[in-house]
Amino acid sequence: MLGIGAFKQRLPRPDEALPGRDQPLPLHNQHYVNSHPLKDGFAGLQRIRVAMGCFWGAERKFWTLPGVYATSVGYAGGSTPNPTYEEVCSGMTGHTEIVEVVFDPAIISLGQVLQVFWENHDPTQGMRQGNDTGTQYRSAIHATSQAQFDAALASRDAYQQRLEDAGLGAITTEIVFPAPTYFYAEDYHQQYLAKNPNGYCGIGGTGVSCPIGVDA
Repeated sequence: MLGIGAFKQRLPRPDEALPGRDQPLPLHNQHYVNSHPLKDGFAGLQRIRVAMGCFWGAERKFWTLPGVYATSVGYAGGSTPNPTYEEVCSGMTGHTEIVEVVFDPAIISLGQVLQVFWENHDPTQGMRQGNDTGTQYRSAIHATSQAQFDAALASRDAYQQRLEDAGLGAITTEIVFPAPTYFYAEDYHQQYLAKNPNGYCGIGGTGVSCPIGVDA
């Protein structure tokens, strides 16, 4: 078995991953900030999932946006079913910390959502974000439609050019469709920075603006 340090740099194989559990973690299905449901009841709205490092600060970036109906945090992209936070942080699940953004495309476009994603973290850092190191902090976009996937790829290519112009490196963001299974995180983590205003927020961008225009 690899040492814990090695797991900070690579995803475990499915046969190495923790077994998890059959039942989802308990979830209070109400957004702490706006009282909207965290799951289901989203007719006419779109969902997209984005990972930008620690999900506490990332979620707050999105719930403040006009047109965003609900946000939640969870785990996705790995092998362990219904993992706990501690299991994800061990590096033995393969999941990244991720935010589900439910938005009304009549009010806020997919392009604007993607712009907030790109501009509020550094997507060139691989298996870390700032001082947070580990596979659970990797950058990702999990699309729930082909149109979202295509728009995400186009926005990545446009932003890559801006980053290169600024002397920064290659984007390492994982862009996936169909979106892998999303496991809601513990209630404690949902809208964490609204419940704990002085809590840790390590989110920060590159300072490079992202061009808008890849709407869907």
